[in-house]
Amino acid sequence: MALYEIAFSAQLVPGAQLELVKANLARLFQADEQRVALLFSGRRIVIKSNVDAVAAEKYRSTLERAGAVAEITCLNEEIEEIELALPPADVPTSAPAASPVADVARAVADRSPAGRLQVTPRDEYMAAFAEVDAPDFGIAPLGADVQDGKPQAAAPHVDLSQFSLAPPGSDMGEVKKVPAGPPPDISHLKLQD
Repeated sequence: MALYEIAFSAQLVPGAQLELVKANLARLFQADEQRVALLFSGRRIVIKSNVDAVAAEKYRSTLERAGAVAEITCLNEEIEEIELALPPADVPTSAPAASPVADVARAVADRSPAGRLQVTPRDEYMAAFAEVDAPDFGIAPLGADVQDGKPQAAAPHVDLSQFSLAPPGSDMGEVKKVPAGPPPDISHLKLQD
């Protein structure tokens, strides 16, 4: 049994007035203004899901009478399965070329310089990548450092000839503190009992 989904994307029936359709949907769904505004936000809103064909048609016709266009989508559409073909068996080098893939593989092997990766295509789709020029990097042994060493940074050249050192104990331009004056005379002050 096929199941359907009913959705609304703020589309109106030709000739319908927006305010009248909003009022009809508010009455139909018994919804307040906020929920009706959500229906007309422009996004696709699913109204009902997993209904049969009869119920989906009933929703569509009711919404159409209210002035709204409903989208009905079948949820049970079958997904096409793709089976991948097995890669072709290895062709011995003494046998004549049986396919265009083998021809491309031999042509690439003949033109590849030493130290370059030679790719044998597994099927006609991978034959398109057979002429890619890629270096043969190989695999480093376990525990090897595969990162290039950092070059030593050269010390920057800084001209310090304009500077000189002052002799020890010399005045470096600091402002001298003014010595404090004599303490105030408080001999005339007395404590009373």
